[in-house]
Amino acid sequence: MAISDYIASLQDNPYFGAGFGLVGIGAILAVSKKGLQYGTIFLRRHYMMTLEVPSRDKSYHWLLQWITNYAKRTQHLSVETTFRQSESGKIDTQFDFVPSPGNHYFRYKNNWIFVERNREKMMDLHSGIPFETVTLTSIGRNKEMFFDILNQAREAAMQRQEGKTIMYVAMGTEWRQFGYPRRKRPISSVVLDEGISESILRDVSEFINNPKWYSDRGIPYRRGFLLHGPPGCGKSSYIMALAGELQYSICMMNLSERTQTDDRLNHLMNVAPQQSIILLEDIDAAFISREKETEEEKLRFQGLSRVTLSGLLNTLDGVASTEGRIVFMTTNYLNRLDPALIRPGRVDVIQEIGYATEYQLIQMYFRFYPELGVEKAIEFANQVTKRNKPVSIASIQGFFMIHKNNGLDVFDKIDSLWR
Repeated sequence: MAISDYIASLQDNPYFGAGFGLVGIGAILAVSKKGLQYGTIFLRRHYMMTLEVPSRDKSYHWLLQWITNYAKRTQHLSVETTFRQSESGKIDTQFDFVPSPGNHYFRYKNNWIFVERNREKMMDLHSGIPFETVTLTSIGRNKEMFFDILNQAREAAMQRQEGKTIMYVAMGTEWRQFGYPRRKRPISSVVLDEGISESILRDVSEFINNPKWYSDRGIPYRRGFLLHGPPGCGKSSYIMALAGELQYSICMMNLSERTQTDDRLNHLMNVAPQQSIILLEDIDAAFISREKETEEEKLRFQGLSRVTLSGLLNTLDGVASTEGRIVFMTTNYLNRLDPALIRPGRVDVIQEIGYATEYQLIQMYFRFYPELGVEKAIEFANQVTKRNKPVSIASIQGFFMIHKNNGLDVFDKIDSLWR
């Protein structure tokens, strides 16, 4: 039998024809599937852009809020409850809506953008919130579009925080916002002795505005301040007001925390948010001078913190210390600090914030009772100073609060300031 006759007989066989047809269809489907996969990969590589933003990134929540505001047709939303302080000081509850996990579409500058929000199974051990990722995909190769979106998201977030001071605390190996953004405190509301506030503000402003001066001379671009003095004299209040004046945030760090270590301290210093003041309060509670340390003090301070003095010194001005950093330290007992900690390069400005002076007493009285005039303010300052007893600004403020409705009553009850 010729080969052509054999093939013709197979074609006439219905079983062979059916099987060959099924195999052919299967082969076509398999090839089509592979072709679609490769075609999709080809399109993604050459004709599409993808931007992935993980929840660990600072711009994540900015982007979610921007998508909600821009993509008006987004129907699947998640709620985020926030607390905000009004100008009057009242705390209001606000509900913000952001795209829920899943897929979303919106149009931006004649480009369709596909948004995919995925929630991972892993959770943040500190907050208990699952990690997430938002992926933006668009046709084209114009990366500037994504830069525009991120910049708009950042600017919108900054506008919501305008006039506010944000506080950060260390959580694990990163900084987390503490509470709600606080109203910016006017720097004039903190009454220091004459010229002190202006001097510190001028020094910090000059540092911020002249990074090139430091680089041209090979000087490390960082600045350290130490405010010392009795409790209640305005050290922390002034730093808060200074941050508001500079439009900076504040990163509060507790060196006495038991989980604090040298490595964690160094890491946190290097990843602090931009435009922030790092605040180390009551530095004497963590370290005392090695020259004046007694055996009793060794036992008392032993085990309070795993941060060593050497680790702090290296963090402040060691090889791995970060640039462009502003550090404020406070203490009630300057003589307890190790000389190595407060030498130039680690602490550039040492300023005493002491008990209320005559200048401060006049300013405080006139601020509380402007209707009584400067003469009564001078009289009050004379009445306090002639007793030769130190008094803190916090005590003066508390005293005035008791008699806030009548500034003349304070003259008869001045002696209660020291009770």
